[in-house]
Amino acid sequence: MEHYLVETASDFNAAMEKLFIYDYDCILLDIMLPGGSGLHLLEELKAHGKSGNVIIISAKDSLDDKLEGLALGADDYLTKPFHIAELNARVKAVLRRNRPEGKNEIVVGELYMDLDQRILLVSGQPVALNRKEFDILRYFLLNKNRLITRTALAEHVWGDNIDQSDNFDFIYYQIKNLRKKLQDAGAVTEIKAVYGIGYKLVEL
Repeated sequence: MEHYLVETASDFNAAMEKLFIYDYDCILLDIMLPGGSGLHLLEELKAHGKSGNVIIISAKDSLDDKLEGLALGADDYLTKPFHIAELNARVKAVLRRNRPEGKNEIVVGELYMDLDQRILLVSGQPVALNRKEFDILRYFLLNKNRLITRTALAEHVWGDNIDQSDNFDFIYYQIKNLRKKLQDAGAVTEIKAVYGIGYKLVEL
């Protein structure tokens, strides 16, 4: 209902695989996982510098578990059972803290993006984007000058349901439309294709 793209992992091994292949804006991590401990996953995340966007969820209302999780870099700790409204508030707080410099906006060159209102301005003028175009551009703005593979982009914007697809034409068309809108708006920052691999946002 909050329009988040959600992926799930049903056991320890599936969680380990996803966490170290993809980057997530927020991770809801249960301590009691089939096949292993969520705290062990958190240790691995911390070792790789990726533990700063985690909310631990557990039925164990143990102070030791809570302190250990927070010491390992988790942002928050929520004990089951909880109301969904409380979880939503905690998630939003983590997302706010982990935005660039804690802000709800991204500025790259002449591009200004309001993350809360989902508005894009090019040199101060609004440019209408559909939901996928906005999510794609946001991903590029957060990773400017970095090579983004088509697979990584598909996973980030479309989620698990793309795992079985080997046809990335849909990405090509979304990128094509997005590039045209930016060009028509007079943007000099552009999304460049890297042949056979993916794309890169370049600030000229």
